[in-house]
Amino acid sequence: MRFDNAHGVAPLGGRYRKPEVAHDHWHRSGDDTGRPYAFTTADQLLADFEAEVERLLTAHGIGTTVIGESDATDRGPR
Repeated sequence: MRFDNAHGVAPLGGRYRKPEVAHDHWHRSGDDTGRPYAFTTADQLLADFEAEVERLLTAHGIGTTVIGESDATDRGPR
């Protein structure tokens, strides 16, 4: 999953829709060609990204508890 504007993607919709190309978009998975994303602010982009990460983690049965630095150092060297 990623949000980017490195390349254009066709808008979602019917075949009679005007063929605009949006550069701000996001990919729901590694094989998703992209869906338009209406960028407004950096804060909103971060909120949308975090919400999508949480959705994906939950869908895969992965907890969303954040481990703090002190918790991570207790695990020993990596």
